[in-house]
Amino acid sequence: MVSLETPVCEFGLPAIDFSLPGTDGKIWTLDDCRGENGLLIMFICNHCPYVKAIMDRLVRDTNELKLMGIHSVAIMANDADDYPEDSFDNMKLVAQQQSFSFPYLYDETQQIAQAYGAVCTPDFFGYNKDLQLQYRGRLDASKKQAAATDVDRDLFEAMKQVAETGHGPENQIPSMGCSIKWRTA
Repeated sequence: MVSLETPVCEFGLPAIDFSLPGTDGKIWTLDDCRGENGLLIMFICNHCPYVKAIMDRLVRDTNELKLMGIHSVAIMANDADDYPEDSFDNMKLVAQQQSFSFPYLYDETQQIAQAYGAVCTPDFFGYNKDLQLQYRGRLDASKKQAAATDVDRDLFEAMKQVAETGHGPENQIPSMGCSIKWRTA
């Protein structure tokens, strides 16, 4: 397992459209996912210990952000042939077990993850209502183990600011996680 950090936020970078199958049987596009005040795009997977460590807080924070008009979508782009725990069937199970209130999409070709420049799981892209990038940081101080319950909620506070002002914080701490499992040529 290779641990990586996300690059710094490129403020104003536009969101890239997609059309991907969801665990709910629907094909989702960027427009389907956006909220009135913005969109949080999360590259996650099922097997990554970094994602597992934050899952309960990820679900909590996305539910609270939804009330502020920030919708969320999760995209899984790992090579499921090499990592069967990340298969589409297992994605359906995780979405159900974790009570996801957001679409969980499968990027089987990995083209969307490549277009976004996703590097690890979790990798967060927070957009304002105009779908301009405002946040590319961590959820909180968790790594492979969950951080303390009273830890600063970096992503939540940043996206709350985006909902209120349209702009993310200038200082952001990169997310850290397992590398995206790219298909070999």
